[in-house]
Amino acid sequence: MRMILAVVALCSAVASAARAAEPSPKLIAYGKALVEAGDCAGCHTTDPAKPFAGGKRIDTPFGAIYAPNLTPDRDTGIGAWTDADFTRAVRTGVAPDGSNYYPAFPYPYFTKMTKHDTLAIRAYLGTLAPVASRNKPPELRWPFGYRGLMRVWNAMYFKPGLFEPDQSQSAAWNRGGYLVTGLGHCGACHTPKNYFGADKTAQALSGNEVGGWYAPRLDGAARTGLKSWSVEDITEYLQSGRNVKSHAGGLMAEVVVGSTSRMSDADVRAIAEYLKSLPPSRRETIVTPPDEAEMKAGQAVYAKLCIACHEADGSGAPRIYPPLPGNALLQSVNPSSSLRIILDGAHTVTTPRAPNAGEMPGYAKQLSDEEIAAVTNYIRNSWGNAAPLVTTAQVAKARKGKP
Repeated sequence: MRMILAVVALCSAVASAARAAEPSPKLIAYGKALVEAGDCAGCHTTDPAKPFAGGKRIDTPFGAIYAPNLTPDRDTGIGAWTDADFTRAVRTGVAPDGSNYYPAFPYPYFTKMTKHDTLAIRAYLGTLAPVASRNKPPELRWPFGYRGLMRVWNAMYFKPGLFEPDQSQSAAWNRGGYLVTGLGHCGACHTPKNYFGADKTAQALSGNEVGGWYAPRLDGAARTGLKSWSVEDITEYLQSGRNVKSHAGGLMAEVVVGSTSRMSDADVRAIAEYLKSLPPSRRETIVTPPDEAEMKAGQAVYAKLCIACHEADGSGAPRIYPPLPGNALLQSVNPSSSLRIILDGAHTVTTPRAPNAGEMPGYAKQLSDEEIAAVTNYIRNSWGNAAPLVTTAQVAKARKGKP
């Protein structure tokens, strides 16, 4: 009898321990919020019917990488991983088998995350439906396909360590810094890279070309950054994809829809407070305005095709047709985003806070390279704007879709 009671007690203790080890609904919900803040689905979802099953192609200057499966499938996903495996992968870029990830997986940012947040993300991912989807090998140019080289890269450019709060700043500011420099990995797109794909840390968040678009400056530059934006402007943009200054397009539109529009009001405002505090990390480019003939040619195209929505003075209809005077993205040193919009058109992103849609047609077939260059130069250098000259060669490159 005593033996039976002992066995029952042992089974009860094991069952209780198993229940205690299961993540709580609160932790899972928090992990889901963190996954949305990190926009994990943006890279790890190819088929919306199979979220986080991986397979999405990510093009880099060194070739293509395919995002892996994050579902709890034991053979092709992360179902067989331990908490230690997951933490090491996310915060140091090392897989369970000891191989190194490439920094297209932004572990140089995720290293700033706390262990609690990392495991909360794992807890949420563990609730997903397992999907059998084997990871595709990278397609990188020689010699970048040798993962052993990442040890050298890490030694030179990777600085592991948690986000260090600034005690002189508010709790909201520090929360924003944690999200921007860590989980949100904003610098992965918005910080210039060196020849080896590492961040130019001295120029953090000062703009960078990504996939044929230009991720603009997020620092306090007067003409091309966020100096003219208020905390409320930044907050509204991240929550709705538009404000009185600009509209989100291209890759940023995807981030707004999949990530920032789903975040809590407090976290979005914290990001805005942090970004608004950043000084310019590099000087703005000195601009030589286009000659009179170029401006007249651009004005003619603008009067024919653009004036109906954007008005003669470029004022547009804020939150419907973005205004052009003082538009920071429009004045960026790199015109890639402006050219993409003119060539391909644009669709106003719709979010719960701004469900009304808007559309601009593309003019790739209607306008020549010379006409697109002229109208781009006109809007980038009218109404007080100032931006470097766009050439027909740049238009031709953009037209071919070459990032």
